[in-house]
Amino acid sequence: MDERKLAVLRAIVTDYVASREPVGSKALVERHHLDVSAATIRNDMAALEDEGYLTHPHTSAGRIPTDKGYRLFVDRLAAIKPLSAAERRAISSFMEGACDLDDVVQRTARLLAQVTRQVAIVQYPVAASPRVRHIELVSLGADRVLIVVIRSSGTVEQRAFELAEHSDAELANLRDWINALAVGRTPNDALSAMAVALEGMAPAERLRISRLTAVLSDVLAAEPGARVMVGGVPNLARFGAEYETTVKPVLEALEEQMVLLRLLGEAVRPGDDGVMVRIGGENSYQPLQSTSVVVSGYGSTDSAWATLGVVGPTRMDYPSIIAAVRAVANYVGRFLQEG
Repeated sequence: MDERKLAVLRAIVTDYVASREPVGSKALVERHHLDVSAATIRNDMAALEDEGYLTHPHTSAGRIPTDKGYRLFVDRLAAIKPLSAAERRAISSFMEGACDLDDVVQRTARLLAQVTRQVAIVQYPVAASPRVRHIELVSLGADRVLIVVIRSSGTVEQRAFELAEHSDAELANLRDWINALAVGRTPNDALSAMAVALEGMAPAERLRISRLTAVLSDVLAAEPGARVMVGGVPNLARFGAEYETTVKPVLEALEEQMVLLRLLGEAVRPGDDGVMVRIGGENSYQPLQSTSVVVSGYGSTDSAWATLGVVGPTRMDYPSIIAAVRAVANYVGRFLQEG
């Protein structure tokens, strides 16, 4: 495609995203200073339509982009719109004070929805080789204890159980014993180390902590399944006129975790670099073939890795949204690694 027709396509995409109205040749000449006549623009628009990049929704002279037109526009983006200083500050401040993985993921979903004004989907990171980072024991009373397990992925699990009358000093000793055996090891290795250590104990001592080791075995053996967090559903209200093509299918998809995981997983694979864009019919999930999905991976394939992105109408501001998704993914990935 020659540069002039590409410039016409870019201008039509830009105007249609902003106005939601079909774009005519006169408006293009007035707004974009293409230095050619309206007749030449009309010829280019007709050629772009013949090639499948544009269509017209009714008999008016205005054109709108097709999925193929959006795809070419995205593939030939000369530059990704940089985030403003205010947007960068917002990302940084939004994540400050996050206390655990659940908090990080929830904040990320809200942040991404706020920056893009779309529906945000954030997958919880799953460690490729999960390891135990720390185990804590907290007394809840004379005969009840809370066990807290922190994994290398940042996930935190807790379970309350009964433990016959105990002192703070005894809990501290048990905590140190468990951490010496488990920290830095995979769940299976940690359980094996505890089993070996128990064999060397006197029967009375082994019986005393059998309830603790049984509960810990249940927690360590159950690696959290893949989950997603959704943010920005109220943003769909902006697309009321596109209820059947965008709002309804997105709302239905949001009810199915597996659909969302599939949506993210098909767009980005572990180790993929950059931002991936699936437009319209490129989505394998048929109800969402009238939407676009912009996705990036975050984290590290060596520790914990996952995906995040947004879903919305094909008529979206791709340069800005690609920049936002990339920036949030990079920031959250660094945040998790540093944390």
